[in-house]
Amino acid sequence: MDANIRREIILDNYQNPKNRGLVENDSDYVVVNSNNESCIDNLDIQYKIQDGVLVDIHFDGEACAISTSATSIMIRSLIGKTVEEAKKILENYEAMIDEREYDADLLQELNVYDEIYLQPNRKKCALLPFESLKKVFKQLNL
Repeated sequence: MDANIRREIILDNYQNPKNRGLVENDSDYVVVNSNNESCIDNLDIQYKIQDGVLVDIHFDGEACAISTSATSIMIRSLIGKTVEEAKKILENYEAMIDEREYDADLLQELNVYDEIYLQPNRKKCALLPFESLKKVFKQLNL
């Protein structure tokens, strides 16, 4: 991916993140916290899963540009997906971050992080929202 396009996508999702702000008083959402001890990243992410489909996701908190943009892009990538589809995206995303073989077509816009390995200290930032996804799957026994 072109470096300028990558930068533009990350910056846009940092400045105008998808679904920022938590939904109040709705018990259908499961909230998990993910934080990064080595920096300011501390996000609460709400997941609404009905009939095995991620129907809505929201987040709030303080985080760097990488974590915020990764959360925004993750949200757009997962809303409307089944739990199984989300797990496949999660597996491929982690493989990409860890420089293993992955399906780039499946990840779509998440491919903006395909060179994050060049900045090893940023890997955790890029993985933070997906850590929350793993937590919610574990919490709900999915």
